[in-house]
Amino acid sequence: MKLLIPPGRIIGLDVARCLALVGMMATHVLVAVDDGRVTFVQQLAGGRASALFAVLAGVSIALMSGRTTPLTGRRRVAVTRGLVVRALLVAATGLAIGDLGSGIAVILTNYGLLFLLGLPFLGLRARSLGILSAGWLIVVPVLTHLLRPHLPDPSYESPHFGSVADPWQLLTELSLTGYYPVLPWMAYLLAGMAIGRLDLSRPRAALELLVPGVLLAAAGWFLSVALLARPGVMGTLRRTYDGPREGDSIGEVLTHGLFGTTPTESWWWLAVHAPHSGTPFDLAHTIGSAMVVISLCMLLSRAVPRIASVVFGAGAMTLTLYTAHVLMRTPEVWPDDNVETFLRHVAFALCVGALFRLRGIRGPAEYLVGKAASAAGSSRRSKVRRSPAP
Repeated sequence: MKLLIPPGRIIGLDVARCLALVGMMATHVLVAVDDGRVTFVQQLAGGRASALFAVLAGVSIALMSGRTTPLTGRRRVAVTRGLVVRALLVAATGLAIGDLGSGIAVILTNYGLLFLLGLPFLGLRARSLGILSAGWLIVVPVLTHLLRPHLPDPSYESPHFGSVADPWQLLTELSLTGYYPVLPWMAYLLAGMAIGRLDLSRPRAALELLVPGVLLAAAGWFLSVALLARPGVMGTLRRTYDGPREGDSIGEVLTHGLFGTTPTESWWWLAVHAPHSGTPFDLAHTIGSAMVVISLCMLLSRAVPRIASVVFGAGAMTLTLYTAHVLMRTPEVWPDDNVETFLRHVAFALCVGALFRLRGIRGPAEYLVGKAASAAGSSRRSKVRRSPAP
Protein backbone atom coordinates (compact mmCIF):
# COMPACT_ATOMS: atom_id res chain seq x y z
CA MET A 1 0.00 0.00 0.00
CA LYS A 2 2.94 2.34 0.38
CA LEU A 3 3.23 2.36 -3.40
CA LEU A 4 -0.41 3.37 -3.80
CA ILE A 5 -0.31 6.11 -1.19
CA PRO A 6 3.21 7.47 -0.69
CA PRO A 7 3.86 8.91 2.77
CA GLY A 8 2.76 12.53 3.05
CA ARG A 9 0.92 12.58 -0.28
CA ILE A 10 -2.55 14.14 -0.19
CA ILE A 11 -4.57 11.95 -2.54
CA GLY A 12 -7.46 14.40 -2.63
CA LEU A 13 -5.25 16.88 -4.47
CA ASP A 14 -4.41 14.24 -7.06
CA VAL A 15 -8.12 13.65 -7.54
CA ALA A 16 -8.66 17.39 -8.06
CA ARG A 17 -5.76 17.59 -10.53
CA CYS A 18 -7.21 14.66 -12.45
CA LEU A 19 -10.60 16.37 -12.68
CA ALA A 20 -8.93 19.59 -13.82
CA LEU A 21 -7.10 17.65 -16.55
CA VAL A 22 -10.29 15.94 -17.72
CA GLY A 23 -12.13 19.27 -17.64
CA MET A 24 -9.51 20.91 -19.85
CA MET A 25 -9.66 17.95 -22.23
CA ALA A 26 -13.42 18.43 -22.46
CA THR A 27 -13.09 22.11 -23.37
CA HIS A 28 -10.40 21.28 -25.94
CA VAL A 29 -12.12 18.33 -27.62
CA LEU A 30 -15.89 18.52 -27.24
CA VAL A 31 -18.00 20.90 -29.31
CA ALA A 32 -18.58 24.11 -27.33
CA VAL A 33 -21.54 25.48 -29.30
CA ASP A 34 -24.22 23.23 -30.80
CA ASP A 35 -27.13 24.61 -32.83
CA GLY A 36 -26.38 28.09 -31.58
CA ARG A 37 -26.37 27.08 -27.91
CA VAL A 38 -23.40 26.76 -25.60
CA THR A 39 -23.19 23.13 -24.51
CA PHE A 40 -23.56 22.04 -20.90
CA VAL A 41 -19.98 20.74 -20.78
CA GLN A 42 -18.61 24.11 -21.89
CA GLN A 43 -20.76 25.91 -19.32
CA LEU A 44 -19.54 23.55 -16.59
CA ALA A 45 -15.82 23.25 -17.39
CA GLY A 46 -15.10 26.40 -19.37
CA GLY A 47 -12.85 28.63 -17.28
CA ARG A 48 -13.23 26.51 -14.15
CA ALA A 49 -10.89 23.67 -15.18
CA SER A 50 -7.91 25.92 -15.97
CA ALA A 51 -8.58 28.00 -12.86
CA LEU A 52 -8.54 24.82 -10.77
CA PHE A 53 -5.16 23.97 -12.30
CA ALA A 54 -3.80 27.38 -11.31
CA VAL A 55 -5.17 27.17 -7.75
CA LEU A 56 -3.63 23.70 -7.39
CA ALA A 57 -0.32 25.13 -8.58
CA GLY A 58 -0.41 27.44 -5.58
CA VAL A 59 -1.23 24.54 -3.28
CA SER A 60 1.78 22.64 -4.65
CA ILE A 61 4.10 25.58 -4.09
CA ALA A 62 2.95 25.87 -0.47
CA LEU A 63 3.41 22.15 0.14
CA MET A 64 6.92 22.22 -1.33
CA SER A 65 7.91 25.24 0.74
CA GLY A 66 7.01 24.17 4.26
CA ARG A 67 3.31 23.31 4.27
CA THR A 68 1.77 25.03 7.34
CA THR A 69 5.04 26.71 8.35
CA PRO A 70 6.91 28.64 5.64
CA LEU A 71 10.56 27.75 5.28
CA THR A 72 13.17 30.34 6.18
CA GLY A 73 16.87 30.92 5.73
CA ARG A 74 18.95 28.39 3.83
CA ARG A 75 16.10 25.93 3.40
CA ARG A 76 13.96 28.59 1.72
CA VAL A 77 16.84 29.54 -0.56
CA ALA A 78 17.30 25.91 -1.58
CA VAL A 79 13.59 25.37 -2.24
CA THR A 80 13.38 28.64 -4.17
CA ARG A 81 16.24 27.56 -6.41
CA GLY A 82 14.49 24.26 -7.10
CA LEU A 83 11.20 26.01 -7.86
CA VAL A 84 12.94 28.34 -10.32
CA VAL A 85 14.31 25.34 -12.21
CA ARG A 86 10.90 23.66 -12.10
CA ALA A 87 9.19 26.78 -13.44
CA LEU A 88 11.68 27.23 -16.28
CA LEU A 89 11.36 23.60 -17.38
CA VAL A 90 7.57 23.74 -17.35
CA ALA A 91 7.64 26.99 -19.35
CA ALA A 92 10.12 25.50 -21.84
CA THR A 93 7.86 22.48 -22.27
CA GLY A 94 5.01 24.85 -23.11
CA LEU A 95 7.13 26.65 -25.70
CA ALA A 96 8.16 23.31 -27.23
CA ILE A 97 4.60 22.09 -27.76
CA GLY A 98 3.01 25.47 -28.43
CA ASP A 99 3.46 25.36 -32.20
CA LEU A 100 2.31 21.82 -33.03
CA GLY A 101 -0.97 22.74 -34.67
CA SER A 102 -3.05 21.18 -31.89
CA GLY A 103 -5.53 24.05 -31.78
CA ILE A 104 -5.07 24.22 -28.01
CA ALA A 105 -4.17 27.37 -26.15
CA VAL A 106 -1.27 25.76 -24.28
CA ILE A 107 -1.12 26.93 -20.67
CA LEU A 108 2.29 25.60 -19.59
CA THR A 109 4.42 28.66 -20.37
CA ASN A 110 2.01 30.86 -18.42
CA TYR A 111 2.03 28.24 -15.68
CA GLY A 112 5.81 28.43 -15.42
CA LEU A 113 5.76 32.21 -15.22
CA LEU A 114 3.05 31.96 -12.55
CA PHE A 115 5.39 29.77 -10.49
CA LEU A 116 8.16 32.35 -10.75
CA LEU A 117 5.93 35.23 -9.69
CA GLY A 118 4.78 33.27 -6.67
CA LEU A 119 8.29 32.94 -5.22
CA PRO A 120 8.38 36.30 -3.38
CA PHE A 121 5.36 35.19 -1.36
CA LEU A 122 6.82 31.93 -0.02
CA GLY A 123 7.31 33.41 3.45
CA LEU A 124 3.64 34.27 3.99
CA ARG A 125 1.19 32.24 6.06
CA ALA A 126 -2.36 31.23 5.15
CA ARG A 127 -4.14 34.30 6.52
CA SER A 128 -1.83 36.78 4.80
CA LEU A 129 -2.01 34.88 1.52
CA GLY A 130 -5.81 34.76 1.66
CA ILE A 131 -6.07 38.50 2.28
CA LEU A 132 -3.56 39.22 -0.47
CA SER A 133 -5.48 37.03 -2.93
CA ALA A 134 -8.74 38.83 -2.12
CA GLY A 135 -7.14 42.22 -2.64
CA TRP A 136 -5.40 41.04 -5.79
CA LEU A 137 -8.59 39.85 -7.51
CA ILE A 138 -10.20 43.25 -6.89
CA VAL A 139 -7.34 45.63 -7.71
CA VAL A 140 -5.34 43.98 -10.49
CA PRO A 141 -8.20 43.58 -13.02
CA VAL A 142 -8.84 47.32 -12.68
CA LEU A 143 -5.18 48.09 -13.31
CA THR A 144 -5.03 45.79 -16.34
CA HIS A 145 -8.19 47.44 -17.71
CA LEU A 146 -6.26 50.71 -17.68
CA LEU A 147 -3.02 49.26 -19.09
CA ARG A 148 -4.19 46.99 -21.88
CA PRO A 149 -5.25 49.74 -24.35
CA HIS A 150 -1.60 50.84 -24.44
CA LEU A 151 -0.20 47.36 -25.15
CA PRO A 152 0.10 45.40 -28.41
CA ASP A 153 -2.96 43.44 -29.46
CA PRO A 154 -2.71 39.72 -28.61
CA SER A 155 -1.94 37.27 -31.40
CA TYR A 156 -4.17 34.54 -29.88
CA GLU A 157 -1.40 32.03 -30.55
CA SER A 158 0.07 29.65 -28.02
CA PRO A 159 3.55 30.81 -26.92
CA HIS A 160 6.30 28.92 -28.75
CA PHE A 161 10.03 29.24 -29.24
CA GLY A 162 9.48 31.48 -32.27
CA SER A 163 7.67 33.93 -29.99
CA VAL A 164 10.96 34.72 -28.27
CA ALA A 165 11.93 36.73 -31.35
CA ASP A 166 9.49 39.42 -30.16
CA PRO A 167 10.05 39.47 -26.38
CA TRP A 168 7.80 42.47 -25.69
CA GLN A 169 4.84 40.86 -27.48
CA LEU A 170 5.50 37.57 -25.68
CA LEU A 171 5.78 39.25 -22.27
CA THR A 172 2.59 41.29 -22.68
CA GLU A 173 0.62 38.27 -23.86
CA LEU A 174 1.85 36.07 -21.04
CA SER A 175 1.25 38.67 -18.36
CA LEU A 176 -1.69 40.82 -19.46
CA THR A 177 -3.35 40.30 -22.84
CA GLY A 178 -3.28 36.59 -23.72
CA TYR A 179 -5.47 33.57 -23.00
CA TYR A 180 -4.12 33.07 -19.47
CA PRO A 181 -2.89 36.49 -18.29
CA VAL A 182 -0.53 35.75 -15.43
CA LEU A 183 -0.86 39.00 -13.48
CA PRO A 184 -4.62 38.68 -12.82
CA TRP A 185 -4.16 34.92 -12.43
CA MET A 186 -1.84 35.50 -9.50
CA ALA A 187 -5.08 35.66 -7.49
CA TYR A 188 -5.48 31.94 -8.21
CA LEU A 189 -1.93 31.13 -7.18
CA LEU A 190 -2.12 33.13 -3.96
CA ALA A 191 -5.45 31.51 -3.05
CA GLY A 192 -3.92 28.09 -3.69
CA MET A 193 -0.89 28.93 -1.56
CA ALA A 194 -3.23 29.97 1.25
CA ILE A 195 -4.99 26.60 0.98
CA GLY A 196 -1.65 24.78 0.95
CA ARG A 197 -0.59 26.57 4.14
CA LEU A 198 -3.56 25.03 5.98
CA ASP A 199 -3.20 21.73 7.77
CA LEU A 200 -4.80 19.63 5.06
CA SER A 201 -4.12 16.43 7.00
CA ARG A 202 -6.85 17.30 9.50
CA PRO A 203 -10.19 15.52 8.90
CA ARG A 204 -12.08 18.85 9.10
CA ALA A 205 -9.85 20.65 6.60
CA ALA A 206 -11.99 19.65 3.62
CA LEU A 207 -15.21 20.85 5.27
CA GLU A 208 -13.58 24.13 6.23
CA LEU A 209 -12.92 24.80 2.54
CA LEU A 210 -16.38 23.78 1.38
CA VAL A 211 -18.60 26.46 2.90
CA PRO A 212 -16.33 29.46 2.11
CA GLY A 213 -15.89 28.09 -1.41
CA VAL A 214 -19.64 27.85 -1.99
CA LEU A 215 -20.19 31.36 -0.62
CA LEU A 216 -17.39 32.87 -2.70
CA ALA A 217 -18.51 31.15 -5.91
CA ALA A 218 -22.11 32.22 -5.34
CA ALA A 219 -21.15 35.80 -4.48
CA GLY A 220 -19.03 36.17 -7.61
CA TRP A 221 -21.83 34.83 -9.78
CA PHE A 222 -24.91 36.53 -8.34
CA LEU A 223 -23.35 39.94 -7.75
CA SER A 224 -22.29 39.95 -11.39
CA VAL A 225 -25.79 38.92 -12.51
CA ALA A 226 -27.30 41.73 -10.45
CA LEU A 227 -24.97 44.32 -11.97
CA LEU A 228 -25.54 43.10 -15.53
CA ALA A 229 -29.32 43.30 -14.99
CA ARG A 230 -29.15 47.07 -14.55
CA PRO A 231 -30.81 49.03 -17.38
CA GLY A 232 -28.63 49.56 -20.42
CA VAL A 233 -25.68 47.45 -19.27
CA MET A 234 -26.14 44.57 -21.73
CA GLY A 235 -26.64 47.10 -24.53
CA THR A 236 -23.36 48.77 -23.60
CA LEU A 237 -21.57 45.42 -23.64
CA ARG A 238 -23.08 44.61 -27.03
CA ARG A 239 -21.94 47.90 -28.54
CA THR A 240 -18.41 47.73 -27.16
CA TYR A 241 -17.60 44.06 -27.83
CA ASP A 242 -14.83 43.65 -30.42
CA GLY A 243 -13.45 40.18 -29.71
CA PRO A 244 -13.00 37.06 -31.84
CA ARG A 245 -16.69 36.04 -31.42
CA GLU A 246 -17.97 39.37 -32.73
CA GLY A 247 -20.78 37.82 -34.81
CA ASP A 248 -22.38 36.07 -31.85
CA SER A 249 -25.02 37.47 -29.53
CA ILE A 250 -23.69 39.05 -26.36
CA GLY A 251 -25.47 36.40 -24.30
CA GLU A 252 -23.69 33.62 -26.16
CA VAL A 253 -20.36 35.43 -25.85
CA LEU A 254 -20.72 35.75 -22.08
CA THR A 255 -21.92 32.16 -21.66
CA HIS A 256 -19.24 30.62 -23.87
CA GLY A 257 -16.52 32.82 -22.43
CA LEU A 258 -13.92 35.31 -23.58
CA PHE A 259 -10.29 34.84 -24.54
CA GLY A 260 -8.49 35.79 -21.36
CA THR A 261 -9.46 39.44 -21.11
CA THR A 262 -12.37 41.81 -21.63
CA PRO A 263 -12.75 44.74 -24.03
CA THR A 264 -11.66 48.02 -22.48
CA GLU A 265 -14.15 50.39 -24.10
CA SER A 266 -16.47 50.28 -21.08
CA TRP A 267 -15.91 49.80 -17.37
CA TRP A 268 -19.05 47.65 -17.28
CA TRP A 269 -16.98 44.80 -18.70
CA LEU A 270 -15.41 44.41 -15.27
CA ALA A 271 -18.85 43.37 -14.00
CA VAL A 272 -19.11 40.20 -16.10
CA HIS A 273 -18.44 36.72 -14.74
CA ALA A 274 -17.87 35.10 -18.12
CA PRO A 275 -15.29 32.30 -18.28
CA HIS A 276 -11.77 33.49 -19.09
CA SER A 277 -12.70 37.14 -18.63
CA GLY A 278 -10.30 37.78 -15.73
CA THR A 279 -12.69 40.17 -13.97
CA PRO A 280 -13.04 40.33 -10.18
CA PHE A 281 -16.30 38.37 -10.43
CA ASP A 282 -14.84 35.71 -12.72
CA LEU A 283 -11.80 35.29 -10.46
CA ALA A 284 -13.92 35.14 -7.30
CA HIS A 285 -16.37 32.64 -8.78
CA THR A 286 -13.68 30.33 -10.15
CA ILE A 287 -11.58 30.47 -6.97
CA GLY A 288 -14.68 29.53 -5.00
CA SER A 289 -15.46 26.75 -7.47
CA ALA A 290 -11.91 25.43 -7.13
CA MET A 291 -12.21 25.42 -3.34
CA VAL A 292 -15.43 23.39 -3.59
CA VAL A 293 -13.86 20.86 -5.96
CA ILE A 294 -10.76 20.47 -3.79
CA SER A 295 -12.94 20.02 -0.71
CA LEU A 296 -15.13 17.34 -2.31
CA CYS A 297 -12.10 15.55 -3.74
CA MET A 298 -10.47 15.43 -0.32
CA LEU A 299 -13.68 14.04 1.19
CA LEU A 300 -13.85 11.37 -1.51
CA SER A 301 -10.23 10.38 -1.04
CA ARG A 302 -10.74 10.03 2.72
CA ALA A 303 -13.70 7.71 2.13
CA VAL A 304 -11.96 5.42 -0.39
CA PRO A 305 -8.25 6.35 -0.37
CA ARG A 306 -6.86 3.28 -2.16
CA ILE A 307 -9.48 3.33 -4.92
CA ALA A 308 -9.13 7.09 -5.42
CA SER A 309 -5.36 6.79 -5.53
CA VAL A 310 -5.53 4.40 -8.49
CA VAL A 311 -8.61 5.61 -10.38
CA PHE A 312 -7.41 9.22 -10.27
CA GLY A 313 -3.70 8.41 -10.51
CA ALA A 314 -3.51 10.66 -13.57
CA GLY A 315 -3.60 13.59 -11.15
CA ALA A 316 -0.09 12.72 -9.98
CA MET A 317 1.36 13.10 -13.49
CA THR A 318 -0.56 15.95 -15.09
CA LEU A 319 2.50 17.52 -16.75
CA THR A 320 3.17 14.28 -18.64
CA LEU A 321 -0.46 13.69 -19.53
CA TYR A 322 -1.24 17.29 -20.47
CA THR A 323 1.74 17.26 -22.83
CA ALA A 324 0.58 13.94 -24.27
CA HIS A 325 -2.92 15.38 -24.69
CA VAL A 326 -1.57 18.30 -26.74
CA LEU A 327 0.48 15.91 -28.89
CA MET A 328 -2.56 13.72 -29.46
CA ARG A 329 -4.57 16.72 -30.65
CA THR A 330 -2.26 17.28 -33.60
CA PRO A 331 -3.75 16.60 -37.06
CA GLU A 332 -1.85 13.31 -37.38
CA VAL A 333 -3.41 11.69 -34.27
CA TRP A 334 -6.92 12.47 -32.90
CA PRO A 335 -7.85 15.94 -34.12
CA ASP A 336 -11.64 15.58 -34.38
CA ASP A 337 -13.93 17.46 -31.98
CA ASN A 338 -16.33 14.76 -30.87
CA VAL A 339 -17.27 12.52 -27.96
CA GLU A 340 -15.26 9.56 -29.26
CA THR A 341 -12.05 11.57 -29.36
CA PHE A 342 -12.73 12.92 -25.85
CA LEU A 343 -13.29 9.43 -24.47
CA ARG A 344 -10.04 8.25 -26.06
CA HIS A 345 -8.10 11.06 -24.41
CA VAL A 346 -9.71 10.45 -21.03
CA ALA A 347 -9.26 6.67 -21.23
CA PHE A 348 -5.61 7.11 -22.15
CA ALA A 349 -4.99 9.48 -19.23
CA LEU A 350 -6.83 7.38 -16.65
CA CYS A 351 -5.26 4.10 -17.75
CA VAL A 352 -1.73 5.49 -17.84
CA GLY A 353 -2.24 7.23 -14.51
CA ALA A 354 -3.57 4.06 -12.87
CA LEU A 355 -0.74 1.95 -14.29
CA PHE A 356 1.96 4.31 -13.03
CA ARG A 357 0.30 4.50 -9.62
CA LEU A 358 0.09 0.71 -9.34
CA ARG A 359 3.75 0.43 -10.34
CA GLY A 360 4.68 3.11 -7.80
CA ILE A 361 6.56 5.25 -10.32
CA ARG A 362 6.34 8.89 -11.35
CA GLY A 363 5.44 10.22 -14.77
CA PRO A 364 8.45 10.79 -17.02
CA ALA A 365 8.03 14.58 -17.14
CA GLU A 366 7.48 14.74 -13.38
CA TYR A 367 10.55 12.59 -12.82
CA LEU A 368 12.84 14.70 -15.01
CA VAL A 369 11.57 18.03 -13.70
CA GLY A 370 11.71 16.75 -10.11
CA LYS A 371 15.27 15.48 -10.50
CA ALA A 372 16.45 18.77 -11.99
CA ALA A 373 14.71 20.79 -9.27
CA SER A 374 16.12 18.57 -6.52
CA ALA A 375 19.61 18.82 -7.99
CA ALA A 376 19.37 22.60 -8.06
CA GLY A 377 18.19 22.72 -4.46
CA SER A 378 20.81 20.23 -3.27
CA SER A 379 23.58 22.09 -5.08
CA ARG A 380 22.57 25.31 -3.41
CA ARG A 381 22.42 23.70 0.03
CA SER A 382 25.89 22.19 -0.35
CA LYS A 383 27.33 25.53 -1.43
CA VAL A 384 25.78 27.22 1.57
CA ARG A 385 27.25 24.67 3.96
CA ARG A 386 30.73 25.08 2.51
CA SER A 387 30.66 28.85 2.65
CA PRO A 388 32.99 30.25 5.35
CA ALA A 389 31.40 32.19 8.13
CA PRO A 390 31.64 35.98 7.67
